[in-house]
Amino acid sequence: MVEFQNHLKALMDEVDQYIEDRYGHIYPLHPARPKRGKTSNPQADGLFNLGADFTPGFGSRYGRGYIIDLRMVTLEEVGEDHKWEIIEDVIAKLRELLPKYFPERNLEIFAEGSHFKIIGDFSLGAL
Repeated sequence: MVEFQNHLKALMDEVDQYIEDRYGHIYPLHPARPKRGKTSNPQADGLFNLGADFTPGFGSRYGRGYIIDLRMVTLEEVGEDHKWEIIEDVIAKLRELLPKYFPERNLEIFAEGSHFKIIGDFSLGAL
């Protein structure tokens, strides 16, 4: 499980770097937010905070999985069209990189309402 979490964190960090490169200069940072690269964790600095949180999936048609959490840390109003452009770019990049980080697992990303979820093989293997 620790190995899976480490791979997931590395995946999210790579996508965070990708969206920072593409969109990080468009909006000003929140005054309390460190500039990109000023912390050891990409989730804690720069314009974007990207992560994935496990959900057991109660009430979900897809069941358990990881909800993709993307936040822009700015005080400026971000238009809905631009938010969705960024979200779609993040999802496309995640779909591209999932096989690189999890080559032996069948993982997919689905939309569920206004959220996106990574679902698939989360088995821990034979003990």
